[in-house]
Amino acid sequence: MTFALEGPVLDGDLVRLEPLDHRHAADLAVAVTEDRGSYAYTWVPTADEVGAYIDTQHGRAAAGTVAPYAQIRKSTGRAVGVTAFLDPRTRPDGDALQAVEVGFTWLAASAQGTGVNTEAKYLLFRHAFEVWAVSRLDLKTDARNARSRAAIGRTGARFEGVLRNWGPSWAPGEAGRLRDSAIFSVTDTEWPECRAGMLRRLERYAVRGRALSAQ
Repeated sequence: MTFALEGPVLDGDLVRLEPLDHRHAADLAVAVTEDRGSYAYTWVPTADEVGAYIDTQHGRAAAGTVAPYAQIRKSTGRAVGVTAFLDPRTRPDGDALQAVEVGFTWLAASAQGTGVNTEAKYLLFRHAFEVWAVSRLDLKTDARNARSRAAIGRTGARFEGVLRNWGPSWAPGEAGRLRDSAIFSVTDTEWPECRAGMLRRLERYAVRGRALSAQ
């Protein structure tokens, strides 16, 4: 039996990650109409492209290369973005996952800076290391995307370098061109320290939320 990349529902306090489906399309179409200023280097559909975006990710899921998720903000019950596991690499026998990437991530502007992204990453990382028992987890972004690089760094992932002309550019006006990609990773031996750091950050969001609720 060979490994199949299938992402289960992952439930946290701030966000629930559900396998991406067309039932999320209406919420996502609203999410992408918010301020798009942080999407300069990221593949984010417009409202009328959301259905095709979901179809594309479903095609990749059928091929076994992506397990796409909708990010459901639990305070509202609405989908506010997406993320995914992708690029699974199995052991030589094909029965167990050795490494996987987390990517295809974007969030509505109103969900950024709320802890949703931090908890989503935590849930994905935890599943990869503690259920799939991977040896390595990758993240990458356009090397020019300072905001994304900073966010990835805050997860505890280590910067490994820049791979030149590594993948397709999503920047406006650069269709068909390749981008330089900044590569980050977490290994299984680093996961306990990374996990502790992410939990500390989530506790700070929880404290902030309790303070706001008390006002």
